[in-house]
Amino acid sequence: MNVGDRVRLLTGTEEGIVTRLLDSELVEVAIDNDFTIPVLRREVVVVAQEEGNNFNRTAIEYRAGQVPGKSANASKKDRSQRPSAPAAAKTVQPSLQEALAAVASNGAGVAKMGGPAAGSPKQAAAAKGLFLALVHQSPELLGVTLINNTEADVLFTYGEETSARPYRALAADKLGPKASTKPLSFLHMKDFETWPAVIFQLLPTRLNGDAAYELLTKRQAFKASTFYSSSGPAPVIGKDAYLFQLDERAAAAITPEKLVQEAPAPAPEPAKPAGVDIAALKAQLSGDAPAKPAAVVAAATPAPAAPVVAPPHEFDLHLEALRPDNKEEMSNTAILRIQLDAFEDALIRALATNMHEIVFIHGMGNGVLRKEIHRQLSRNKDIKFFEDARKEKFGFGATLVRLK
Repeated sequence: MNVGDRVRLLTGTEEGIVTRLLDSELVEVAIDNDFTIPVLRREVVVVAQEEGNNFNRTAIEYRAGQVPGKSANASKKDRSQRPSAPAAAKTVQPSLQEALAAVASNGAGVAKMGGPAAGSPKQAAAAKGLFLALVHQSPELLGVTLINNTEADVLFTYGEETSARPYRALAADKLGPKASTKPLSFLHMKDFETWPAVIFQLLPTRLNGDAAYELLTKRQAFKASTFYSSSGPAPVIGKDAYLFQLDERAAAAITPEKLVQEAPAPAPEPAKPAGVDIAALKAQLSGDAPAKPAAVVAAATPAPAAPVVAPPHEFDLHLEALRPDNKEEMSNTAILRIQLDAFEDALIRALATNMHEIVFIHGMGNGVLRKEIHRQLSRNKDIKFFEDARKEKFGFGATLVRLK
């Protein structure tokens, strides 16, 4: 079972997409494309492609104005949404002049039969390069994909950066020319404000090539002002996607001379010990030797790090509790970011100090903070379980977390 596989729950008819592998026994599945749930691996089964082919089961294609969630099982029969099959296009045999022109322009030994007829409009050539493409897996779920629209192989690494974690490596592989990866991760449109920045490291390479290339590192963050204007047809995969070019500056070739210059110099051989001065040794033993030089002062040892302080058992996430002196007007997004940062810091300190449990007081509100806290807790393998705290004291405005 891999990220991107379509799975069905054994205890029901719901289907979804695997968006993350939480641990050896737990996966995260996107159901109805607008929320995710952690599920045990033994409670889901992968839906094979042959099932749709043999049983005439195809995924529903949502049209403009339609939203998912009307049918949880998106692979059930729904002929009302299924476009009619187009008639088979008639193969057009090229003339001798067209075949010769194709050979002259493409450099191919044999012109491909069944190509476009003379006078048909040509599609614009796709831009060469390496692209980050966010491809719709469903109306609300995007897959992070790397596209290689060059003639060279590319060695790549993929990672994500958030305010809570500077970097986390998620994938590393080799991508051939004119190819694309499977989704490396998934992003929800509803979580746009909290999307991580993605980081790619790219190293072009050619088998039996005559040059080495420098490593390209690209960090891509997402802003609403530029994100929605980046939509367009993606090369190689032939789908509409949100495109970001990763190699605006092409990787520079490294000449053999430069490789030799940058090679580390050989370590110098240790100096041979000098011979013992017999006269100086006798002078030291007799007490007539000159005064010894002052002892070298040892380098100051770094101050020990401050000990980790355990958070209070009942941790209040209301803004007035976190910042009692704050008087400036803040947006809901900024307030949510402050509350989530405080929640993550308190949880880390609780784990570091071996606390058994902690209560997070998040209040009722519109439920956004509570939902995000529960989502993060469900992904943390150091959490034994979590539940609503005592309702007679907190109502539904607090969550009790038991730690392993």
